[in-house]
Amino acid sequence: MSQSDHIDINIKIVALPYVHHGGAWKVAYADFVTAMMAFFLLMWLLNVTTKEQKNAISDYFNPSHPMISDSKSGAGGLMGGLTMSPEGAMASNKNPIIPQQVSTQRKRGTKSKSTVAKAREAAEKKRFEKTAEKIRKAVQENKALAKLSKNLLIDVTLEGLRIQITDQEGESMFPPGSARMFGKTKLLLEQITEIVLDMPNELSIRGHTDATRYAKGATYTNWELSADRANASRRVMLGAGIPVERLNNVMGKADTLPLIVDDPLDARNRRITLILLKEELTAPPAPEEDDDLIEDESDFIEEAPPLPTIPINPYQKTPGMVEFP
Repeated sequence: MSQSDHIDINIKIVALPYVHHGGAWKVAYADFVTAMMAFFLLMWLLNVTTKEQKNAISDYFNPSHPMISDSKSGAGGLMGGLTMSPEGAMASNKNPIIPQQVSTQRKRGTKSKSTVAKAREAAEKKRFEKTAEKIRKAVQENKALAKLSKNLLIDVTLEGLRIQITDQEGESMFPPGSARMFGKTKLLLEQITEIVLDMPNELSIRGHTDATRYAKGATYTNWELSADRANASRRVMLGAGIPVERLNNVMGKADTLPLIVDDPLDARNRRITLILLKEELTAPPAPEEDDDLIEDESDFIEEAPPLPTIPINPYQKTPGMVEFP
């Protein structure tokens, strides 16, 4: 091809029409950036807050938490402005002040009841001491029982007047391993019953043994023996005239309460215990009213009514029955 020859090249420039795509991508990008910012903010908060603060935040978003009451503020929803401030919906950690009905009680009346209870207790103690002396004297003056005075232990305990008929070396109240008492034991029980017959106190009868064990595999043990001896004593006292209504309980204690703790095999651990129970244990005094003590309005004080209580009597009557604590 010579230089004079030439090629015609036609270049056509076509203008494409402009298409508008909108800004939806910007919204998605903004949501992404916002979410990332919230994520990094959450990570930062988790790093700088203490365990107690985390628990508080968790409780704030827990609608069932006891510190959040049903009252709501703001929009009223889970994220709608619940507040834990004392003035808001927080349940108070102190007992609310609730108006209570008041009852009138005399100052002198309260004092009088206390005085009456103390006087009753003092009179009962004096009666116990007088009865104990009468029993000792009656046993010593009875020729058939005088030698058993050393087997008799009498004292006043928190439960009442305790009369213990114990074994001594060479002087037992029951044959070994038997609940058939000797005649002297029966006579002693009848003498005691005669003296306490007129007293109002209820009676607890308890049998005790020493720590001597029955043969391995025996079906009759110290529990049965102590209970049978207590029941034998009960039958003698009933026959001597003690009212069945005064029998509060009959118990077999086995060797669980030794009299001589340092020597569980001591003969004195084998005994029958009779307790004239204090009246405050079996028949607590009812509230007393004494209108003569009222003089003027200054004798009254207002007090909130006491909470209702259910009287508990640990000495439930079980005449004719045996208890195995």
